[in-house]
Amino acid sequence: MNKYERLNEERKMIDTRKRVAAYCRVSTDNEDQANSFESQQRYFKQYIERNPDWELYEIFADEGISGTNTKKRKEFNRMIACAKNGDFDLIITKEISRFARNTLDSIYYTRDLKKHGVGVIFMNDNINTLDGDAELRLAIMSSIAQEESRKTSERVKWGQKRQMEQGVVFGRSMLGYDVENGKMTINEEGAKIVRLIFHKFVNEGKGTHVIARELREEGIRPMRVKEWQNTVILRIIRNEKYCGDLVQKKTYTPDFLSHEKKYNRGQEEFVIIKDHHEPIISRELFEEANCILDERSLSQEGKAKHSNRYPFSGKIKCGCCGSSYVARYKTRKDGSRYKAWRCNEAAKHGSPHIDKAGNQVGCTGASIRNEDATHIIFLVTKELKLKQTKIIKNLISIIQSIIAMDTTGTDVEKLKAQIQTIEDKRTKLIDIYMSGDITKEEFSAARSKCDNEIKELQSVIDSFDKQQTMIRQQQELVREISDAINEIVGGVEYDDEFYKHILDKMVVNDKDNIDVYLNLLPMKWSYTVAKASKKALAPERNISGASVPISFKSP
Repeated sequence: MNKYERLNEERKMIDTRKRVAAYCRVSTDNEDQANSFESQQRYFKQYIERNPDWELYEIFADEGISGTNTKKRKEFNRMIACAKNGDFDLIITKEISRFARNTLDSIYYTRDLKKHGVGVIFMNDNINTLDGDAELRLAIMSSIAQEESRKTSERVKWGQKRQMEQGVVFGRSMLGYDVENGKMTINEEGAKIVRLIFHKFVNEGKGTHVIARELREEGIRPMRVKEWQNTVILRIIRNEKYCGDLVQKKTYTPDFLSHEKKYNRGQEEFVIIKDHHEPIISRELFEEANCILDERSLSQEGKAKHSNRYPFSGKIKCGCCGSSYVARYKTRKDGSRYKAWRCNEAAKHGSPHIDKAGNQVGCTGASIRNEDATHIIFLVTKELKLKQTKIIKNLISIIQSIIAMDTTGTDVEKLKAQIQTIEDKRTKLIDIYMSGDITKEEFSAARSKCDNEIKELQSVIDSFDKQQTMIRQQQELVREISDAINEIVGGVEYDDEFYKHILDKMVVNDKDNIDVYLNLLPMKWSYTVAKASKKALAPERNISGASVPISFKSP
C-alpha cells in the first residue's frame, strides 16, 4: 500500500467514526464534589479515546446544579442545541440520575434527540436509547431516580427543620448581622444603620419614604440593593431578627422538581425561637415601631388600610403640584404624638431640586395637622346653614323622587266587586252543569277560568296592600331623613363618617388659603378658608368661639 492509499484509508476511517459528546454533573459545589467533577471529565475523555470508532467532540459539564430540572443547566441546554444542529452523533453519561431526575424530562429529551439521529448511552444503567426497548427501560429507571430524588428532598427538609429547632440559622448575612456556620453575630457597621432607621421612624416620627431619601442623601449604602427605597425600610422595621427573635421557614418549596420557593402563608409550620441571638434594638422599640406601621398599613388579616378609615384619605390635594397628601405622625416637645398631612411629593423628595437623572422633584406644599383639617370641615359645614332651606329642600325632593311609588289608578273596592261577580258566576255554573246544559269538560274549563280570574284580581289587591304598607314606611323614612338633614345642616358636630362622604376634596394652596369642595346633591359646593390663623386652629381652641373667614364660591 503506497502513501496515498494509506492516507485515503485513514480518511475513510475518520469519516466513519462517530462524534461523541459526554455529559457529567455534580449536584453541589463543595470541595469533595469538585474533585468528583474533575475525575468525571477525565474518565469520559479516556473512555472515549479507548474506543477506535469514537471521536471526542466535547465534554459538557454542569457544576453545582441540581438535576431535578433542566431549566438552569446551561451546559446541558447547550449540548441539546448542538445535538439538534448535527454537531455530534452520540451522548454518553454515567447514569439517568446525572442526566435528569425528572421522568418527563428524561423521556422528552431522549425522544427529541432520537428524532435528530442522536442516541444517549447511560453507562451504569446499560441503556442505549437507539435500542428498541430503550424507552420502556428508561421510563422505569428514570421513575426510580425521580422517586429517590423525592425521598432525598424529604430527608433534607426533615434534617433542616430539626437543625432550625436547635437554633441553626439558614440564610445569608443581612444588614447588621453576619451569618456564618449557622450562627448570627452583630456587624457593628450595619447595626448603626439599623439603629438610625428605628430612631428616625419612632423618635423623630419620619415616614419610610423620608428615611430612605435621607439615607440616600447621606451617602449610606444599603446591602444587596442598589439604593434605599421605602420598601427596604419597611422590611427592616418588620424584621424580628433585630430584636433578637428568629423565625424560619418563611418560604417553602412545594415541588421538589421545580425547586420554586413560595411564601409560607400557613402551608407549613414556622420555626420560632424568641431571644435567639443578641438584639440590635430593644424589644420595646421594635414593638412600638410595628404598632405605628400597623396603624398606617395593611394588617395581616387583610383589613382595609388604616388611612382609609379617615375622612381625608386621598382627598387632601396639594395646590402647588397636585399630588395627594399622605398621613405622617409627628412628636411634640412634650413627647405626645399627633397626626399631620403632607404633600406626597414633598414627603418623598423634600424641597424642590434637580435629582441625579436631571428631573425636577420635590415640592413646597404646606403640611396641615389632622385636627386642623377636621376643624376646617366643621366650620365649613356649619356655614352651610346660610343655604339651609335650599339644601334641605333639594335633598328631600331627590330622596322622595327615588323612593316614591306609583299607586295611581288602583281602586281596591272595584276589584273586590269584580271578584264577587266572578264568584257568583262560578256558583251558577254548578246549576247549569246539573241541568245538563253543559258537559263535564265544559264545566271544568269554565270553573278553572273563573278561579284564575279571581286569583289574578286578589293578587292585585294583595300587591296594593303591600304598597300601602311601604308608602307608610317611606313616609316615616322621609321624616327621619328630614330630621337628620336638619340636624346635620343646622348644627354639625365632629363626625368622621359624615365628613368622609360630604368632602369631595380639600386643596391646600398655602397655610393661609385652603379650598374646600363638598359633595351635596344636586350640585357641588366650594368654599375657601382664607387666612386661617394659628390662634383659631390651635389644639386648645374653644370651638364655639373660634372663627375662620370662609367665602362661598359658586361651583
